Parts: sequence; C-alpha cells; structure tokens
Amino acid sequence: MKRTISTMLAAASMLTLGTFSANADRLTILVGYGAGGTYGQTSLLLARHLKEFAPGNPTVVVQHMPGAGGSKATNYAYNAMPKNGAFVLMPPEMIVVSQLLRPKKMKFKANKFTWLGRVFGANQVMSIRSDTGFKTIAELQKNEVIVASTGKGSPTFLVPTMMNGILGTKFKIVAGYKGSKRTSMSVEQGETKGMSNSWVSWKKNRRDWFLDCGAKCFMVKLTQVGYVKEPDLPNLPLLTDLAQSADDKAAAAMLSTAAVIGRGLAYPPGVSSSKIKAMRKGFWNTVNSTTFRTDAKSKRLPVTPIKGAEIQKIVNNALKMSPAAVKKARKHVFPNK
Repeated sequence: MKRTISTMLAAASMLTLGTFSANADRLTILVGYGAGGTYGQTSLLLARHLKEFAPGNPTVVVQHMPGAGGSKATNYAYNAMPKNGAFVLMPPEMIVVSQLLRPKKMKFKANKFTWLGRVFGANQVMSIRSDTGFKTIAELQKNEVIVASTGKGSPTFLVPTMMNGILGTKFKIVAGYKGSKRTSMSVEQGETKGMSNSWVSWKKNRRDWFLDCGAKCFMVKLTQVGYVKEPDLPNLPLLTDLAQSADDKAAAAMLSTAAVIGRGLAYPPGVSSSKIKAMRKGFWNTVNSTTFRTDAKSKRLPVTPIKGAEIQKIVNNALKMSPAAVKKARKHVFPNK
C-alpha cells in the first residue's frame, strides 16, 4: 500500500517537530532555511516579541527544516503540520513562483495558506564579483559565469535561470549550498563568482561588498527583481524593464512576487477562523510595537509590514498568470524539460 505524502512528510519530520505538538503553551515557527540568513534572523526576532501579543502569550520557538530552497518545509507545512494554531510557517518568498513553475514537485497550493502578515520585503539583486571583469548584461550574454544557489526553489536559482531565459545571459548555476551564509561564502572564496540575494541581506551581511567601497567594490550589481526599485538603488534596472516580450515581462513580474511576500508568517490550511483572526491581530500588534521595531533596528532588519489579508490577495492574483506565460517561464527555467 502506498503511503500518502502527508504520512511520509509527517514521519520524516517527527523528530524535528513532533515533540512540540502537544504543548498548548508553545508556538513553533517553522523556517525552510538555515539559521544564518535573514529568514533565521527574522524568525528569532519574531520569537522574542510575539509572546507578548500572540493569543495565550505562548513561548515561541524556531525550528529549521532547510532543503530545496524552502520547499521541503513548505510541503511539510501544507500536508502534515498540525492545524491547531500552534505551528506557523515562514513561507519562502518564491512560494508562488515554485508552485507555478514546478507544480509536480510542489505538494502545496500557495493560495490555501493563510497569511498572518509580513515583517519586510526586499528586491532580489543579482550580482557577480568585480574581478570577473564583466559589468554589463551584454557581456554576460557572451561569457559564462558560475553562480551559487541553495536549491531550485530559491531565488538563488530562479533569478539567474530566468535571466538566462529572458535576457540570454550564460550563468552556470551550482546548487546545493546550505543557506545564504554558505552560498555567499562560496562567492567570497572564489568557488563561485556570483549569486542572487535580497538587497536587505546584502546590506546587512555583506555591506562592504557593495557600499562604502567607492569604485573598488567586491561585487557588481546587474539587475533587481521587484515591482518597484529599492529606494537606494534608483539606477539599477528592474528585470521587468529589461524584458522585451509581454510573456517575459509577465515572467519577471511573477518573480517579483517574492519582494512582496518577503519574511512573514502563514498558517497551513485547516486552522480555525477564530485562531487566524487572533493571530493576525497579534502579528500586526507585534510588528508595530516600539520594542519590536527597536530590536529590529539594532539587528539592521527593516520593518515594512503588510497585513495578511493584503498578501493573500497578491498571492491569489499572481496565481492567475496566463498558462502561455507560465509555460514560457517554465521553459526559461527548465529548458531541457
């Protein structure tokens, strides 16, 4: 007899999450990445402050389940996470993109999650080492550059592959690095020559690569992915502006949903409406509290919150992308399939 996806995921994750399922005084935040990046840092920030505002004032803990660019944890959350309101997911920013481009691998429906809200969003910025000698998209259409990735569900994979399809660049992606910290370390050590990362992460963790370095910066910025430009990157083009055809612009816009989803929390399907209402209120009060914002500032994490209901609408609309545009985008990312 075949085991269901729910059963398999639950069994595989029992040691990680099962010990908390019976504790009504505990809220667990599941994160699909390692502890070193902005997902881990933001989840810890929330864990320190949610207790004051979440219903029941629970102890808040963070659990990590890295793998497949956050998709491993998302699959688990959708199919096997307890629905008692004591478990929340910090969804990967590419959750919508992954569902549209890899529907057979993604065992979830992004619009079936219930968003509680986000702490902040940020554009992805694709960058390469300046010592490659390349500074423009035109040069990268003629020359191969090896870039690092955590996995096929992450922006570190999806941004460069989509650029290859839309713009004709020749990025060669090496996947499998565990978290953004190890990925950027591979760039620092010369193992790879570039990667995509959120602008918030770049500024927070690798500021000296981009800022305060004059004309001799370690990295060259190529493009940013989002609906609007980052305020401090007014001259860096958006991928949507560089795309030529309507379908390619739609594909770039699909990638841009990541900037809106950002770092936040969502409930799996099946949580009661009363718990959703209470947690949405608790989340919103948390991210707008003085103590939270002061703590975030001390950690150099931005706070640009959006309410869960608003994110829900954006996710639902993004999933209505035309089948023709999805097919072309899928071909860009997975040209051999």
